[in-house]
Amino acid sequence: MRLTTFSDYTLRVLIYLAVQDQAVTTIAGIAEAYGISKNHLMKVVHQLAGEGYVETTRGKGGGVRLKRAPEDISIGAVLRRTESDSALVECFRPEGSECRIETACMLRGVFHQAEEAFYGVLDDITLAQVVEDRARLQALLPGTAD
Repeated sequence: MRLTTFSDYTLRVLIYLAVQDQAVTTIAGIAEAYGISKNHLMKVVHQLAGEGYVETTRGKGGGVRLKRAPEDISIGAVLRRTESDSALVECFRPEGSECRIETACMLRGVFHQAEEAFYGVLDDITLAQVVEDRARLQALLPGTAD
């Protein structure tokens, strides 16, 4: 299984904000820290704000910060949302597939079990657990030091 770039960037934003410890930061600052596109991060932050994970403030002194405590953010729940349009295999797509053996193939059930096991593990992991080594993360991410 491979996560989309959108999911990767979503996790990176959440990690950065969790390490910030409720300080307001800018999307530009996050983009610079990771060396990734500000435009991509704008889409990520927009979705995170819409889902209630972060809050944004416009204008001078504005930016983004976590809206929920890191202990209340399940990595599995985040990824289920960001990966909702990404089918593990063609026969998982809501619009159906063109696979000729779909009705007789046993792999669909196996892949479904594997996907649920993957998310099941991540459901038990919180953002707080991901950022336990806060000092090391701060040292690696410019702009996050206390």
